[in-house]
Amino acid sequence: MASGKKYVQQFARNLFTMSLANGALSDERVAGVLAYLEKHRPAQTMAILKAYHRLIAAELARGEAVVEHAGPIGESVLRDLAQSMTQKYGRPVTAVSRRNDELLAGLRVRVADDVYEYSIANQLATLAAAV
Repeated sequence: MASGKKYVQQFARNLFTMSLANGALSDERVAGVLAYLEKHRPAQTMAILKAYHRLIAAELARGEAVVEHAGPIGESVLRDLAQSMTQKYGRPVTAVSRRNDELLAGLRVRVADDVYEYSIANQLATLAAAV
């Protein structure tokens, strides 16, 4: 039998795979997986659920562009960013607006682990590091 950590990770990956329909997360399948786990609790249930949650959260983050901004941002800008990110990544990406006054001006766009920053705060930090 595999070690405890390896068992948990493999079990969670299998659950994640069962949660996909045509390569995308399916609400119904996730609900089915959770219902199954509730009735048939495996060994190390909490560890498995935590690992499964991380996989689901990472997958959801891949389809969301978090757009941080200091000032107002229009719906057309969000729509254009979502369309650009959808084309760039080859999968549907939605844009979500989050205010961040620390940016001073400009934008920071985060899709999963990728960050695109076009802000004055970033330019000032780069300039300060160069001095």
